[in-house]
Amino acid sequence: MTLRRNNFDVSNTVDTTDHASVNREVDRIFRGLFPDAGTQQLDTCFSDVVRLYRGENPHYHACDTAYHNLQHILEVTLAMARLMDGYERSQGNQESMGSRLFVFGVVIALLHDVGYLRHVNDSRHDNGAQYTPIHVARGARFIQRYMSDMGMPEFAPIASELVHFTGYERPANRIQVPNNMFRMLGHMLGTADIIAQMADRCYLEKCRDRLFPEFVQGGLASNGEGNRRRGVLFTSVREFIGKTPGFYKTAEARLNEQLGEAHKYVQRHFDGRNLYFEEIDKNIQYASKVAEEQDLSMLRRTLPAPDVDEE
Repeated sequence: MTLRRNNFDVSNTVDTTDHASVNREVDRIFRGLFPDAGTQQLDTCFSDVVRLYRGENPHYHACDTAYHNLQHILEVTLAMARLMDGYERSQGNQESMGSRLFVFGVVIALLHDVGYLRHVNDSRHDNGAQYTPIHVARGARFIQRYMSDMGMPEFAPIASELVHFTGYERPANRIQVPNNMFRMLGHMLGTADIIAQMADRCYLEKCRDRLFPEFVQGGLASNGEGNRRRGVLFTSVREFIGKTPGFYKTAEARLNEQLGEAHKYVQRHFDGRNLYFEEIDKNIQYASKVAEEQDLSMLRRTLPAPDVDEE
């Protein structure tokens, strides 16, 4: 049995720290569904997003959020492509999404967290994590512009709505979409965002070392054990990790009740198995042990190198 590598996906075949590796796998899935369609738009978007996150776009600073980084984007995008593949291959579907909507779904996944990136003229914030409470709304405005620039203007207003399926400020059933196909895509996007990060082999270590500091920057957590301020959800990293099993129960309810059980399409992609849920179960079981022992040193996996320098 080959151990899963820390920088690889749930199938242990795709290096999610390597954008070219994820790009190739998404292209492979796309060609398998639509052999007569070209991958130029997919490849262009991958290239644009990599440049954006690396600070090579003249209008934006490089990504400086260590958790919501390029690897996270690539993991979510890979999960989104697999969900769409499972949908297309499922028996009894009355409507195929087609190649253009598949591309649309990939683009939205690649850009779903772009709201964390700081504009070069931003003089009020020194880290993108400070945008945590409003990053979805910021990203929606960027995505709407980008869809027009890449030649899909008819999807621009829909894209700015669909990205809200990754957030919690609106109930999923109140997000405005034109029809059930776009709602399905929204369900897949929200599902991909949850299952990709929680199935990451280093999820718990990333929560401790990267996500909690982002929450502190964004005002959702504090490093002190004092009185809980308004909006603060966690007052220590120990509390944060200890509540992870409970958070998954909430996430599981969201997956099933608000996001239409879109996770079922993973099983069709993987011929009957849901590798994401299998890996999530391992993480949650171990998180429960860590919480019981109250010993964060039990989290010993070595994180892949971040896209940005960590403090």
